[in-house]
Amino acid sequence: MDSTAPQQDTPRTRIQEKNRARILDAALSVFSRFGYRGARVDQIAEDAGMSKSNLLYYFGSKSEIYKAVLADLLDRWLAPLRTLDPEGDPRTELTAYIEQKLRFSAEYPEASRLFANEVMQGAPMIRDVLEGPLKALVDEKSEVLRHWAACGRILPVDPHHLIFLIWATTQTYADFAPQIEAITGTGIDDPKFRKQALASLTDLIFGGLLPRA
Repeated sequence: MDSTAPQQDTPRTRIQEKNRARILDAALSVFSRFGYRGARVDQIAEDAGMSKSNLLYYFGSKSEIYKAVLADLLDRWLAPLRTLDPEGDPRTELTAYIEQKLRFSAEYPEASRLFANEVMQGAPMIRDVLEGPLKALVDEKSEVLRHWAACGRILPVDPHHLIFLIWATTQTYADFAPQIEAITGTGIDDPKFRKQALASLTDLIFGGLLPRA
């Protein structure tokens, strides 16, 4: 790592935060187009509108940029899961989660595909994150689902598999967008189609999750 790069525990200025965000946005586009191996630091710098030396002030190598992009994506991807409230209504809470996941697929399809590709490659760059913060969050929110089941508010279900099901059904709209568009003529960025997807997914999930009257 470049010795001049800002340290993680040093508070960043507003300009540093802005420049860092520019780099990550540019890097997301470049990595999504060319993959990790095909991406070049000078191309990321060009897309970010800065010199390569200036970019390397913030990130010392291509792998460091890539890891930062994936960490940023994972943080945004998991943000809706963090909001699950154990005292909330299960249908309301999970509907909001599914809706936010669909919105992420609509607004950040490149991000979803890049993350999926990294995982399919064995997650070499972020395995520590998956086994650490991601696992901890999923375990924490699994307890919310168990709490709802214990209170009789949902049927007993393996929390991990329910979360995996929501991930799979919502992210497929980004990861397989060309296939979906070829079949339906539209995609998840169409508000009407996204509303239909939300209604279908929630009907299917809650049909097997909520206790019958």
